[in-house]
Amino acid sequence: MTQPNIVFINCDDLGYGDLGCYGSSLNKTPALDQLANEGIRFTSLYMGSPVCSPSRAALLTGCYPPRISFGEFDGWHVLFPGQGLGLPPTEISIAKVLSEAGYRTQMIGKWHCGDQPGFLPTNHGFDHYFGLPYSNDMGRQSNSPEWLVLPPLPLLHDDDVIEQQPDQSLLTERYVQEAIDFIRTDSPKPFFLYLAHMYVHLPIYVKQEFLDKSENGSYGAAVESIDWATSVIMNELHSLGLDENTIVIFTSDNGSLGNVHPPFGDRKELIGGSNLPLRGAKGTTWEGGQRVPAIVRWKGKIEAGRVCDELLTAMDFYPTLANLCGAKVPQDRIIDGIDAQAVWFDAQAKSQHEHFVYYRANVLEAIRDRQYKLHFGRGNQDVFELYDIAHDVSETVNVYDRYPEVVASLTKAANNYRQTLGDDRTGSVGTQVRPIGRVENPRPLTEFDSRHPYVIAEYDLPDRG
Repeated sequence: MTQPNIVFINCDDLGYGDLGCYGSSLNKTPALDQLANEGIRFTSLYMGSPVCSPSRAALLTGCYPPRISFGEFDGWHVLFPGQGLGLPPTEISIAKVLSEAGYRTQMIGKWHCGDQPGFLPTNHGFDHYFGLPYSNDMGRQSNSPEWLVLPPLPLLHDDDVIEQQPDQSLLTERYVQEAIDFIRTDSPKPFFLYLAHMYVHLPIYVKQEFLDKSENGSYGAAVESIDWATSVIMNELHSLGLDENTIVIFTSDNGSLGNVHPPFGDRKELIGGSNLPLRGAKGTTWEGGQRVPAIVRWKGKIEAGRVCDELLTAMDFYPTLANLCGAKVPQDRIIDGIDAQAVWFDAQAKSQHEHFVYYRANVLEAIRDRQYKLHFGRGNQDVFELYDIAHDVSETVNVYDRYPEVVASLTKAANNYRQTLGDDRTGSVGTQVRPIGRVENPRPLTEFDSRHPYVIAEYDLPDRG
């Protein structure tokens, strides 16, 4: 079997309605629209969490975040610089199984699964790493509240900090160049490239040329920068004759914040994001928090121009890619993702998922099957809401009282998940949960030094996401 190359592009906070092929009229995304026209565009694919650290760990391990104790981090919903928690080496990432199957591997961009040495990408199957170990708002920014004094933002090459407070407007271009250099490497081995964009997480610093053309402010410029990056990579694959033997996957780690004011800082302008026609946004278990744009293209193997509404998750990429590439899925642990090859290659095939559960931190807030979605709670509030999600994607009409048998069936299924994965809302302790990585005496990768000649001493935008 000829092992295909893989280019996996994961964006940060890109919403369901932010691409032209998903309905945006504000953001111009010709390269991504073409990618969708040449592959499958999924309309019911979910990330494992509505926020970044749990979502990314779920993608890498094929597991719901609570399964690997990645639901919350000593009270925080995401990991922070210098925290002594992370993805332990005992977890077997998709990069690790592909590496063991003969792949050369590279990660570029945002990691956010732990910044201590044992938690970094090079300890999880990636030969090399270039990027930010966590979110781009976790550096020194103007107008930061007193309780949030963070060290300088580090740019890493493998495990070493090579720059502090890098110019964020140039990072995407630097990421693309790293990606091209990796693709061009002369090697008989197939490759796995995981490109995790910084955009469109706040604060948004973007090159002036994209800002000048944008009809949607800096947000649109960032989306169009992602589109440009995709066009460069696709052109490179074509020019090197790798086009037909490369699987290209494009998605986002969770939904957009939406078209609202930034949640932190005092900026008056609206962000410009969209999850339409979905309800809700990043950080919520409404559809807009976890249903994301997702495109898979494999020229000559996957039918071009398909739109697929089957219930799938980002966790499915793990077993699907492993099996397609001749790698071995670990048999000594539970993997929540399913092999979705049948759905990829057969327009008539049905997903093997009967349910998807929506966890916010370690709280089970909702569950869906192929037609209905049942909400149990929202934050500290109990709710009793049922939506015909197959026909009411915007979650507008509560049919809870109309279908008691559906409520009972979904509640029973949810109780099974509570038993195995836990649920803080009901006090359930999961019986099939693996431990998070934890180190003693953690240290941040950087420390502020007023004498250090930073390129940018402090980012001047107060926005955080």
